[in-house]
Amino acid sequence: MQHTIKQSYKFSGKGLHSGRAVNMTLLPAPAGSGIVFCRSDLASNARIAALATNVGSTARSTTLTCKEASVSTIEHLMSAAAGLGIDNMLVELDAEEVPILDGSALPYVRAIAADGLKEQDAARKVLSLQKAFHYEDPDSGATIDILPAGEPSMKLTVDFNSKVLGVQSFTYDSSIDYASQIAPCRTFCFLHELEYLIGKGLVRGGDMDNAIVIVEHPASEESVARLKAFFGILELEVRQGYLNNLQLHFPDEIVRHKMLDMIGDFALLGAPLKGTIIASKTGHRINTTVCKTLLESNLLKP
Repeated sequence: MQHTIKQSYKFSGKGLHSGRAVNMTLLPAPAGSGIVFCRSDLASNARIAALATNVGSTARSTTLTCKEASVSTIEHLMSAAAGLGIDNMLVELDAEEVPILDGSALPYVRAIAADGLKEQDAARKVLSLQKAFHYEDPDSGATIDILPAGEPSMKLTVDFNSKVLGVQSFTYDSSIDYASQIAPCRTFCFLHELEYLIGKGLVRGGDMDNAIVIVEHPASEESVARLKAFFGILELEVRQGYLNNLQLHFPDEIVRHKMLDMIGDFALLGAPLKGTIIASKTGHRINTTVCKTLLESNLLKP
């Protein structure tokens, strides 16, 4: 059966990329409505359905767009909804970006799971793949293969050519508890990416509490000074590994977070997919491109 949340939940914070303060409320929604975002700060109270066909941008996050309205960095919330089995939910927010909170899906999972979900009087829609699907991106070498199967599963391999990370793989299926094994995993970036993004005026909401920063090479004194100013801290340890010697929640937290993102992006199909997804070096652009392609094809059947 379909499920929605039992009550409303309020979250406040800042957008990772915009740095803007945002208030967001999750609300129960009727059966068959799916997950819908509402921009309460706009005169039109514009609503955007959480579907891959509404993806407008995938630059550093997944953004939904409809006419004049957009909502960005939706992937962690969408991942939590998929991981918990939420079919229908209204998301009201008063800015253009979902709050980053601690950089994971755990705050949503903790709040909602404590109350459980409300079962609704309608059968859950599940999508079946009619034949094997393959996608390869010629620029990045990323690939996604999807095979028909009786149950959903995802296998992801990441390779950033990193001495710190190496090659990491993770498989998510019904044997894995989303709440404890996926939800706590935080977003991340490499130090050289962070310096570039700061220089471009991005990641204005980033701090030492909501992101893992991977350090491949020691930074110069000038770089350390800029980072201290950006984070507003006096002490900063920059050596190969993780900025300030951050402790990971899992040894392979990076691939688990990429899995978290992929679960959120594939939730934009609008229903669970019965299929085996095998992905390599993928990201938001590839994930949402595949989902949009599938929705616009005749390969999916209820």
